[in-house]
Amino acid sequence: MRAIEPVPETMRAAVLHAYDGAPESLRIETRPVPKPARGQVLVKMFAAPINPSDLMFLKGLYGLLKPLPVVPGWEGTGRVVATGDDWFSRMLLGKRVACAAPNKYDGTWAEYMLTSATRCIPLSDTVSDEQGAMLIVNPLTAWALMEIARTSGARAFVQTAAASAVGRMLVRLSQKFGVEGIHIVRREEQAELLRSAGARHILNSETPDFDKQLRELCHQLQATIAFEAVSGMTALRVLKAMPAGSRLILYGALSESPLMADPRDLIFERKRIEGFWLADWLGKRSVLGQLHLARQIQSMLGDLLASEVAARYPLSEVHRALADYQANMTAGKRLIVFAQT
Repeated sequence: MRAIEPVPETMRAAVLHAYDGAPESLRIETRPVPKPARGQVLVKMFAAPINPSDLMFLKGLYGLLKPLPVVPGWEGTGRVVATGDDWFSRMLLGKRVACAAPNKYDGTWAEYMLTSATRCIPLSDTVSDEQGAMLIVNPLTAWALMEIARTSGARAFVQTAAASAVGRMLVRLSQKFGVEGIHIVRREEQAELLRSAGARHILNSETPDFDKQLRELCHQLQATIAFEAVSGMTALRVLKAMPAGSRLILYGALSESPLMADPRDLIFERKRIEGFWLADWLGKRSVLGQLHLARQIQSMLGDLLASEVAARYPLSEVHRALADYQANMTAGKRLIVFAQT
């Protein structure tokens, strides 16, 4: 192991003991600081966000379940303070990085995290610790979805949860690349938020004529691809409104409900449903390809892919951070921040 500073024996961490979503199942505890082996790095954490994927993970609804007890948190930022003694991990020693948690072990809601060197992205000096903490999940998802829209030949796309962090990034990307979007929200204040960002076609799914308006817009704009983050009945309504041969890509399940679809849409109108998982999309790129993409994303954090931060909380207040985020996700991200010494 190589280190740039003394590494303590223990650390504070949020530790999950049951996949039931109960507050008492997530506890602040003292744990040993792990030591990196070959190909691994130890990251001294600066900040870590709460994302919808984290909420699903706490309830056991995410696509990956880790052995319990485990530290949650899928992404964050920090400094690499120790590495395994190999050339690749040594390249990161002392650098600020955006980092993703390993699939089987502890995550980012701790003072230190052990992860693979390949799951770290060196940050440029122009990227703040806070934006670096949110570099991976939302910006890369928004970029990937826009890439799919642009390469699919669709003239326009539909998106649900359009006032979310990913949704607002898609609004800005659609303006940059000239791809028309139909943006679905659930409340008027969310619609106003998107209008202020320059979005043109905004529909409120709670209005009585929503389905009629959505169908008319989808056919008028030839929106043949949809990015769906809610699941349940929302997917059925969106797919039914779209032209024959359309494609719905499910990348979230905010409703935590099974996806609904009309078999007639799939059989007689040749409509398709598929899933999107960022890890799979990234996995199709080489490590060098991922680093090149990360540099592109960092260059756009200032205007197109920046995330709003609603509040910051010390690790000891992780329960309040979770409650505040679930009460109003549209307000922006909640960050767990760690003292830097």
